Parts: sequence; C-alpha cells; structure tokens
Amino acid sequence: MHLVPAERADRRTIDGHRVCDAIAAIGEPSHVHAWAERFSLLADPGRLALLLALHGTGPLAVSDLAVATGMNDPAVSQALRLLRAAGVVAGEKEGRVVRYRLVDPVAADLLKHCAPDPG
Repeated sequence: MHLVPAERADRRTIDGHRVCDAIAAIGEPSHVHAWAERFSLLADPGRLALLLALHGTGPLAVSDLAVATGMNDPAVSQALRLLRAAGVVAGEKEGRVVRYRLVDPVAADLLKHCAPDPG
C-alpha cells in the first residue's frame, strides 16, 4: 500500500491494492477541488440553462438569454458574471450590445451530455 498517506497507513483495509488504485484514480486534492468547482458552476439550474442555451445556439445577449431561460435580466447578468470570472463564458461587445458565448471546451464537452435529445 505504497500510495496510502502516512496519516492513514495504520487503518485497516480489505483490498490494499485496490485502495492504492483508488488513491491513484482520485489524484491530487487540488485536481479534485478544481473539478468540484467546475461542477458547482453546472449545479445551479439557472446557470446550467444559460450554458445549454449558449452551447446550443452560440452568442446571445443578456435580454435574449433572459427570454430563453425564463430568468430576469439581473439574474442572467449575475450568473454570467460568475461564469465569466470562472473563464467559462466571454462577452463580445457590438456597439451597446454584449453577446456572450461559451469559451471553455471542457464545459462544452460536458454540456453535450446534458443537452436534450433532438428526437
């Protein structure tokens, strides 16, 4: 059980080799934390709806996203601010209109699995 941290080495295991495999599969705590943060962005139904809309259509303005998702404009803006800070979306200004688009390829890949079936 060479991967078990010293502070857990005295604990009883049933399948020690599988414990090491499990530790390797989990990876570094920072990696787990980063993925948990990413999933937390998707865990909110409003943010997920916004991301699905952007993933399915491409760039949209706040007011269009509000109509599409049933959210109000301030709620959309607040969610987009969080998603922008996380590097998941980016805004492109055209005159007075800002259109947001999905820029995170990993999030786009995850959203493929969340999209409704077209049938």
